[in-house]
Amino acid sequence: MRPAERRQAIWEVLCQRRHETAQNLASEFGVSVRTVWYDIEALSLSYPIETVCGRYGGGVKVADWYHPRKITLSQEQQAILTQLLDKADEPQRRVLLEVLTVFGSPATRTRPATLSVC
Repeated sequence: MRPAERRQAIWEVLCQRRHETAQNLASEFGVSVRTVWYDIEALSLSYPIETVCGRYGGGVKVADWYHPRKITLSQEQQAILTQLLDKADEPQRRVLLEVLTVFGSPATRTRPATLSVC
């Protein structure tokens, strides 16, 4: 496996597990711990990777705020969908509320009771 392929694989593993030790990554990919740290250093230039110190919990992790493949609506899209709620009948309203809940920002998820799903 070439370094670029290994780094991509390490990034994918970190996205799935969220936290891993360099020792585990080294044994999984068949390289030295030093090589894993070089790979982490290279990956951290492009991705939100953090190192964690600690005797047992140390290692590397993906930043808590980062969630790959999570699609969210822009503020403009959320505003338009919220405006459409006033004109929607009950089945359409439920669908719009579901879309806002799943794909909206956290602020959208905590709207007043007028937007809650019954």
